[in-house]
Amino acid sequence: MTGLDFGDAAGQDVRGAVQYLKATGSAKAGVTGFCMGGALTVLAAVNVPEADAAVVWYGFPPLEYVDASKITAPMLGHFATEDEAFPIAKVDELEQKLRAASVAFQFHRYHAKHAFANETADSKNLPMLKYDPAAAALAWRRTMEFLALHLK
Repeated sequence: MTGLDFGDAAGQDVRGAVQYLKATGSAKAGVTGFCMGGALTVLAAVNVPEADAAVVWYGFPPLEYVDASKITAPMLGHFATEDEAFPIAKVDELEQKLRAASVAFQFHRYHAKHAFANETADSKNLPMLKYDPAAAALAWRRTMEFLALHLK
């Protein structure tokens, strides 16, 4: 993740995928991702004006890359309060940027660790990861409701 060109990945790859979906018949397209994919989702919200919705799962890029004034799609975010990889204090900073730019967003915090929606997290035997089926189910329900609202 430290070697990824975040701007290029969101501006080229993700944007190309959204443009392709819309060119081939999808009226609307959303972007979602987990961990590093969550970071790319935030950047896609900034750099992919064609996206109609963004759902972030416990990840964000370096905040200096987030020009919230460019975000037009509504965003939903799921973050773990015990996440060592993506500290909740930085989520607070991201929220401040989004509020200042009047972005339509809703972030949820779960008393959980990183990768709380990953059913295989416990098998990694890493203390920073922990699957939480209740938090995962709630986040998934919220995601489906959000996408139904913004993509149908």
